[in-house]
Amino acid sequence: MDLGAKSVLITGASRGLGAALAKELARRGARLALVARGADELGSVVAEIRAAGGEAHAIAADVGSKDDVYAIAGAAAALVGDVDVVVQNASTLGPVPLPLLADTACEDLEHVLAVNLVGPFRLTKALAGPMLLRGRGLVVHVTSDAAVAAYPRWGAYGASKAALDHLARVWAAELADTGVRFFGVDPGEMDTRMHADAMPEADRASLARPDDVARIVADMIADDGIESGARLVAADRKRR
Repeated sequence: MDLGAKSVLITGASRGLGAALAKELARRGARLALVARGADELGSVVAEIRAAGGEAHAIAADVGSKDDVYAIAGAAAALVGDVDVVVQNASTLGPVPLPLLADTACEDLEHVLAVNLVGPFRLTKALAGPMLLRGRGLVVHVTSDAAVAAYPRWGAYGASKAALDHLARVWAAELADTGVRFFGVDPGEMDTRMHADAMPEADRASLARPDDVARIVADMIADDGIESGARLVAADRKRR
């Protein structure tokens, strides 16, 4: 896929991997609709991209809100046209320090699922129809190793990402041969605010830089040969 002039929607784009990926895709010519709750941080990312000659637009919204999701889809179409690529990157850990499952409030689990699973499901439903009509499109789910490994205190987050992984596989099976593809990518442990919130004792020098991971993910997005329904691990792929 030639990313030049492609319309890309990225959620959770105000910091971390989302912001780094937005800047990388902008350098490759993509037209960006960027979503995050924090309007100020998101505005800074947009301003940096525009200053470098790229096209980016801010949509301050909460993926975990049903009303916001449909507004996101409409705003993105108005700002960048038909969306070619959706990167479902927004997520939440829930309360930190991370609690044991037995100490996790049902309402906190519901909130994690609303942001990490139900929000992406709603957003895909809102955008998949136009993709199907055009016979092309790509939806990328940003997942985690916590989706496949059971880590104490990561129960709510891990369960949401495991479900997100399977959601991508089911979408891929149901929309096979339509031209609309799905894949998941585990970016690995990165030096981000979210990682610091979850594991403040971690050695930052041992963590991947979001900019480096963003380049790998951008290569994946551009790779039309990735099978729909695949689950990829960023650390396993070398840049071409």
